Amino acid sequence: MRIDKFLWAIRFYKTRSIAADACKKNHVSINSIVAKASKEVFGGDILNIRKNQINYKILVLDTPKSRIGAKLVAQYIKDQTPKEEFEQQDLLKDAKDYYRKKGMGRPTKKDRRDLDDFFED
Repeated sequence: MRIDKFLWAIRFYKTRSIAADACKKNHVSINSIVAKASKEVFGGDILNIRKNQINYKILVLDTPKSRIGAKLVAQYIKDQTPKEEFEQQDLLKDAKDYYRKKGMGRPTKKDRRDLDDFFED
């Protein structure tokens, strides 16, 4: 099965075209070799996928005939992503929220003046 179709079938990407775009951007590799969208996937292959600043590592157990339900995904893949990847994502999220909480809006005039004073020195 093609890698773009496989990633769509196991619900890793919402559409097949998004999966193909990820392959074009070199975000997908099979057994540590960068894969084009037409590359075939077989059982036993290890996929490395970069998505949302996380490097996922997935072991292919089997290939489905078509798109499968979310409950059946565990029969076809095994997620081997290290926990450190998810912890790093949490740290990045916390770092962004440090200065301004989400939904606080645009910077205030005081914030702008503070930035101007900081960069004038």
